[in-house]
Amino acid sequence: MTLTADISPDTQAALLLTAPLLAKHGDDALQPLQPGEYWRFASFLQENGWEPADVLAKDAEDVLRHDRLPIGADRLRLLLGRGFRLSQAVEHWRSRALWVASITDDAYPPRLRRLAKHAPPLIYGCGDATLLNEGGLAVVGSRNVDDNALRYTESIAELVARSKRAVISGGARGVDQAAMRGALEAGGRVLGVLANDLQRAAMRTEHRDVLLDGRLALISPYDPAAGFNVGNAMRRNKMIYAMADAALVVSSDFQQGGTWAGAVEQLDKFRLAPVYVRGATGKAFESLIAKGARPWPGPESPEALRETLAPHPTPQEPSAQASFWL
Repeated sequence: MTLTADISPDTQAALLLTAPLLAKHGDDALQPLQPGEYWRFASFLQENGWEPADVLAKDAEDVLRHDRLPIGADRLRLLLGRGFRLSQAVEHWRSRALWVASITDDAYPPRLRRLAKHAPPLIYGCGDATLLNEGGLAVVGSRNVDDNALRYTESIAELVARSKRAVISGGARGVDQAAMRGALEAGGRVLGVLANDLQRAAMRTEHRDVLLDGRLALISPYDPAAGFNVGNAMRRNKMIYAMADAALVVSSDFQQGGTWAGAVEQLDKFRLAPVYVRGATGKAFESLIAKGARPWPGPESPEALRETLAPHPTPQEPSAQASFWL
């Protein structure tokens, strides 16, 4: 197989096994591995002393003929045989200044590895990858909010920018976009963790200069051309929290919507960063506080904001630490 230059063999293997590689929805009967399938296969490789790149080597049949192979060998052979399509996909991404990294690469952020088996095998991105290691304040909230909530969000993001810290958000309409806009307009730095349309976002006129200036980075665990999918949006929420030093929930519906689900998942399961809520009243916020969220202390100066983002003990560490090729 001809390997694609500048992308590690491990990452090439992960792309061949999990990525659609420019296939349009429904036009390819061959289904790439889902994240759970990939992690089962990756665990199998690790248990037997293999690396992902070994499935590209001339003795790959040693892997594919193993009697405990967790994925059908024929399916794996077909996926691994897409070398030409991989080359096309990589050239397509490069022409749009997109990059890709797998969990075995140095460029893959250690913060995401804390998600252990829930960490995405691949991340696609655009912009300065050093932003992935800075931490900062995650600002999340509902898509449909009033003007007061949007102004409040922009003011918080401006304070984060003045504090020389980064805003992390999901790029969705409403609170997410207000947070990102407020930080960028104040000269700050932003990490957008997108659930869809990465390549379209990377090409937007309003993003061009800040991407070139190194003040904006966009990442996604999904193919750069992937459209919106509710399940994908829910699953990427854990990444927003993992990349942050603390998170602020500006608004949330009670027991519904992605903001609620992401905050509850963080409080109940991952506990990677403190979760703050904008207010202490209202059914959603009261319920989140009962689960361990904290009322937002309302810092008014850069010094107070930096203190809010300083390391604080969380109720407990994640129950499962990543052990895969770390």
